[in-house]
Amino acid sequence: MSILTVEKLSHSFAGRQIFEDVSFRLLKGEHVGIVGANGEGKSTFMNILTRKLEPEQGKILWSKNVKVGYLDQHTVLEAGTTIRDTLKLAYKDLFEIEESITNDYMRMGDLSDNEMNALLEDIGNRQDYIDQHDFYLIDSKIEEVSTALGVADYGLDTSVDNLSGGQRSKVLLAKLLLEKPDILLLDEPTNYLDAEHIDWLKTYLNNYENAFILVSHDIPFLNSVINVIYHVEAPYLTRYAGNYDEFERVYEIKKRQLEAAYKRQQAEIEKMEDFIARNKARVATRGMANSRKKQLDKIDRIELKKEKPKPEFHFLYGRTPSKWVFEAEELKIGYTEALSKPMTIHLEKGKKIAICGANGLGKSTLLKSLLGIIDPIEGNVSTGDNLQIGYFEQEVKAPQKSCIDELWDSFPAWTQYEVRAALARCGLTTEQLESQVFVLSGGEQAKLRLCKLMNRESNVLVLDEPTNHLDPDAKDELKKALMEYKGTVLLVCHEPEFYEGLVDEVWDMKKYSLKIA
Repeated sequence: MSILTVEKLSHSFAGRQIFEDVSFRLLKGEHVGIVGANGEGKSTFMNILTRKLEPEQGKILWSKNVKVGYLDQHTVLEAGTTIRDTLKLAYKDLFEIEESITNDYMRMGDLSDNEMNALLEDIGNRQDYIDQHDFYLIDSKIEEVSTALGVADYGLDTSVDNLSGGQRSKVLLAKLLLEKPDILLLDEPTNYLDAEHIDWLKTYLNNYENAFILVSHDIPFLNSVINVIYHVEAPYLTRYAGNYDEFERVYEIKKRQLEAAYKRQQAEIEKMEDFIARNKARVATRGMANSRKKQLDKIDRIELKKEKPKPEFHFLYGRTPSKWVFEAEELKIGYTEALSKPMTIHLEKGKKIAICGANGLGKSTLLKSLLGIIDPIEGNVSTGDNLQIGYFEQEVKAPQKSCIDELWDSFPAWTQYEVRAALARCGLTTEQLESQVFVLSGGEQAKLRLCKLMNRESNVLVLDEPTNHLDPDAKDELKKALMEYKGTVLLVCHEPEFYEGLVDEVWDMKKYSLKIA
């Protein structure tokens, strides 16, 4: 049974055809992964499915009475509310029913016996409904899901105004799971989750009886939860049965078969064109040449897709720093309250370190404390001499200017050709580098920020979740570039498959945290 049907969908943006005559069906129980390179239209497709964006052509047909839940990274939380208040919105309909029951009890004194009996029966039905939906267990359900996703670590009475972008995303995910929609639409749900919470989400989705659609660049996560892949390769959407590894295998086979067919056809076309050229001028053979020309014109020519630009990252190494890059003695990190026990950390030049641990333990706070962006609660941090630090911050507000102008502001002495060439090397297309930064996907914005970073000399790279939003090709190239980099690397990352084989040591924040017994 089809829960969702998309018919003949076409849509363009900034003169580029994103989708053309695309069809899609979501069947009961399907666990669908949407994959493709950055900027191919995955989030656009999700926005079309949820009617946040109207397509230029085509129909979006949902089955009747289907409750759809969408995790959108750009959703804004209501200012001034607490995390608990936000999570309770998942049960908004039940609270409204309870309020209506209370209001009806209040007006019973003005009713006749018949009206009273009718109203009591109606109240009973509504009471049964909220009982069946565990209305009186809401607080315990909120505690359970918020603990499982690490949201409880922030304090459920904390104002959402004080949350980082990653923390807001986790609150939105918790709210969505509490809503228990019939269909889940998830856009990069693992971006701000650590390994423990990703494992919990894997279990949840594997036990999810209904259908869901998942956009993700986290390949191990995709492989563990999906059974159907739709590959977005603008302007087409192609269905593959199985997980991501099976999709890659079949995709490569089809690609090689198409290339072989293209070569055979090109050889045949060359023969026909040669025959026509040699025989069209001779009276005796002109008829055969014209006949061959008609055959040539009728050939349905195979076209190979243009290879998508793959990023090439290379970080410029600057001058040689002193032996010790950072030295922290009895360091307690935090903002108003300490997040950690006293830490003594020595980072030697040339070392490559990954910092891991659950969300909320202070990984980003540690980076900012070492960099001097925030003051420690206690202790001292000393930095070495001749440091040239390149810092990739986890969250940066996207400017309302084009990629070209944004990079040009950073390198005003460059020519426009140099600016365009640098952006192209990072895997951005002409359309993308001419677009406003704030309309680009998260992966495209990350490539722009990496472009700025790698074109300045550095001897220390401090990277806070740089793989968030990046497609597999970009991740592979970034790992390669960091392995080749001669300087020091301090990396916060929740993807072991990325930092394994890259770093010399892993620092687990759990052993310093005050939140772990």
